[in-house]
Amino acid sequence: MLLIIFGVIQPSEAFLGLANPAVTTVACVMVITQAITQSGVVNQIVKRITPITSNEILHVGILTLITATLSAFMNNVGALALMMPIAIQSALNNKRSPAFVLMPIAFGSVLGGMTTAIGTPPNLLISAYRQQVTGYAFTMFDFTPVGLAVAVVCIVFIALVGWRLIPKDRKGRGIGDDLFQMQDYISELIIPEKSPFVGLTRRELEQKIAADFQIIGLIRRKQRHLAISPNEELQADDILIVQAPHEQLQRLLHAGQLELAGGEVVTSEILSNRDIKVMEAVLPPGSRLEHRSWARMGIRYRYGLNLLAIARQGQALKTRLNHLELQAGDVILVQGDAEILQENIVNLGLLPLAERGVQVGLRPKALLSIGIFICAIILAALQVFPIQVTFVFAVVALVITKVTPMRQIYSNIDWSIIILLAALIPIGTAMQATGGTDLIANLVTTFAGHAPPIIIIGLLMLVTMTLSDIMNNAATAVLMAPIGVSIAQFLNANIDPFLIAVAIGSSCSFLTPISHQNNTLVMGPGGYKFFDYLRLGLPIEILVLIISLPMIMWVWPI
Repeated sequence: MLLIIFGVIQPSEAFLGLANPAVTTVACVMVITQAITQSGVVNQIVKRITPITSNEILHVGILTLITATLSAFMNNVGALALMMPIAIQSALNNKRSPAFVLMPIAFGSVLGGMTTAIGTPPNLLISAYRQQVTGYAFTMFDFTPVGLAVAVVCIVFIALVGWRLIPKDRKGRGIGDDLFQMQDYISELIIPEKSPFVGLTRRELEQKIAADFQIIGLIRRKQRHLAISPNEELQADDILIVQAPHEQLQRLLHAGQLELAGGEVVTSEILSNRDIKVMEAVLPPGSRLEHRSWARMGIRYRYGLNLLAIARQGQALKTRLNHLELQAGDVILVQGDAEILQENIVNLGLLPLAERGVQVGLRPKALLSIGIFICAIILAALQVFPIQVTFVFAVVALVITKVTPMRQIYSNIDWSIIILLAALIPIGTAMQATGGTDLIANLVTTFAGHAPPIIIIGLLMLVTMTLSDIMNNAATAVLMAPIGVSIAQFLNANIDPFLIAVAIGSSCSFLTPISHQNNTLVMGPGGYKFFDYLRLGLPIEILVLIISLPMIMWVWPI
């Protein structure tokens, strides 16, 4: 909008990004990713390798490799969301903290995305930009020689050495209830006969007392009841299971003349039964719950879900949980009806950290969804149709064969990413039109002097990697691709090695938890601190430079 106001781009050009092939392809890949996720195929594959995860090297290496392989053909976030519950459960089974494996699989999802044109939005954007400049886009596997070499070397490094660089004292989700320390703010309170609360309904009690608390269950005649109607009348000798910080608890005890029950320590097992379950989930970046509170969204009354606990960066939060603004990477503990809990959590944009119920085998039409996807990849690789057209055909085939219901197509697309990509593309065009890219390219070539092309490409990649660690990787690709082309034109060189360098550099988001969505997603469940990423991420970025530069020069002659 600012570019329109200042006349840099015309209003008629503002929304051309929506017509870009990269945007269409990203949307299709999101739909296909969800179809594969729901098929159960990955769970069946992982079950085969479970017996060998007792060995630390094999445990990290195989899960990272599987995540990278999925990410080569799926949306990065979707691949990680599929593997996180599996990785967490495998860590618990082997009595290891999830911190041991979550950062490696997050990095693996980024590395896998480098290997194909559809693996990550930067590759699609670079491919579309090449078509704009030369008339020919990169094909499905043009990124593979360089991307695969980088991914293989880095995954081997992670399996043999990298996991040893992750701090061993991080308390992630694997510590179970210790992560949330629920005993500090969930209490059992006895209602004596003389209490003014006797005869009140649950709703009346919660409205009458000016304290920040919620009733999440009660024990009556030694029977635990966790799904309490708002109209349920409280009786003498009931034991209320209440969530409240210490100060609010004292106010509630005084107002109701209640007594603290000296029962067992409250755990997630006590707060669940056959009909009511407790589930952990992580808040991804861009979720509609981000920067909003549980109470503000009215989730308890709309969905019947109780927010039991929040952990942020490995630390339990204990005050005003229902009124606390949630942040990306928060791990939350939610209680609700067993039949609809996971569905509601997913509808809220949260990623469950527990594996779904046990599947006897593959889901119906699972092989059909995989078959459609493989056909799409083959058609794209053979260039029978452009990539974006091929994957639209695949989505249509999923609908026609009823693998994916029509109503799910649009809900499976993360529209915030689609609009972001569409908005970024005119900005890249504007930089080129105003001469900004030529100015930067001239500065780079002047600074580099008569250095060999490999040094200039290395400098370009280093700048791109640095930008990718502090800003969105798609934005980095849009910004740096025109600069790479301008540098190549100044040197009268082939533009392809420069574009491949920008594609690899844009995907190198390893140094901070905010440099990539997947890094943010594992921060809470892994209990990582901000600079933990640097310990593993910096060696990987150095490896990427060492491996990719000679590979680029070999595969894409200057």
